[in-house]
Amino acid sequence: MNTKILKITENNIDEDLINEAINVIKNGGLVAFPTETVYGLGANGFDQWAAEKIFIAKGRPQDNPLILHVSSIEQVGELVREIPKVAIECMERFWPGPLTILLKKSDKIPSIITAGLDTVAIRMPEHKIALELISGSNTPVAAPSANTSGRPSPTSAKHVIEDLMGKVDIIIDGGDTGIGLESTVLDLSGEIPMILRPGGITKEDLIKIIPNIEVDFAIIKEDENIVPKSPGQKYRHYAPKSEMVVYSGDVENIVRAILEKTEEYISGGKNVGIICTDETKEFYKDGIIISMGTRKDEKTIAHNLFNILRLFDEKNVDIILSEGVDFSFLGVAIMNRMMKASGGKIIEV
Repeated sequence: MNTKILKITENNIDEDLINEAINVIKNGGLVAFPTETVYGLGANGFDQWAAEKIFIAKGRPQDNPLILHVSSIEQVGELVREIPKVAIECMERFWPGPLTILLKKSDKIPSIITAGLDTVAIRMPEHKIALELISGSNTPVAAPSANTSGRPSPTSAKHVIEDLMGKVDIIIDGGDTGIGLESTVLDLSGEIPMILRPGGITKEDLIKIIPNIEVDFAIIKEDENIVPKSPGQKYRHYAPKSEMVVYSGDVENIVRAILEKTEEYISGGKNVGIICTDETKEFYKDGIIISMGTRKDEKTIAHNLFNILRLFDEKNVDIILSEGVDFSFLGVAIMNRMMKASGGKIIEV
């Protein structure tokens, strides 16, 4: 397949180029496009065969459901059986934005989208290019992250090109994404509101509207036996090519543990990559050292994490030793991605 790259900016959306991408969606093709979270790989959400192409291009297991992207709250009506009051409150408060809501699906949704489940995940992205693509296509757009399944999610068109060139019809280069982590997934399909995947909208944000909200245990525990209701709940995700170990706890203890392990691995002839923070970078002298941002603003860490994992792939390190962050607010989402990227190798120190 010949993949065409279209350079489109949010501030100056070229109508001819965006219409070219819209026509690909309408005709059952695949378009990789930027959102405020990560790049998505989009297809017509009502077209079973188009959705199947997503799984083929990514090498994605078909028991891993997709998210449907909409351009308005009004679009949700035809996708679900009913919209609870709390769902409307969340949409009005957090849409457009990095919140995906899980509801009971309507019969219009192909089963391949939902992995055969009776629920569907829906969100409205906060990105002009994404919204233009969805509204112009006049259909919900099914779109997981635009990467090879299991690899770090793409936060730039460069990452998409690395993984999907020749496998999709169009890649829209809209620059770097803002948040850098996938959306929060909130299950409102049952009696108890549940966060299935943490993201840019935190539990602390949601609890103001949903006092009885709970967090799915799978967020903080690696378990391959779960039946995934949401993307990112099963399989090793976001993984670099090399082994990765995450250290969690007091910052001083984390630094000490990484320094000891770095010395041990380098003595054994291994090429070590270290993911640190701005506050601790000066303590590391050996290995390939990259700061993921400042602990004073975890948004910087979220923004940089996936890009750093891909940078270490380019540097061919044998092992990555990473600092963890506090398990609160946005740190929950960051640690969830680190847990998945490391295959659950989180060491408390």
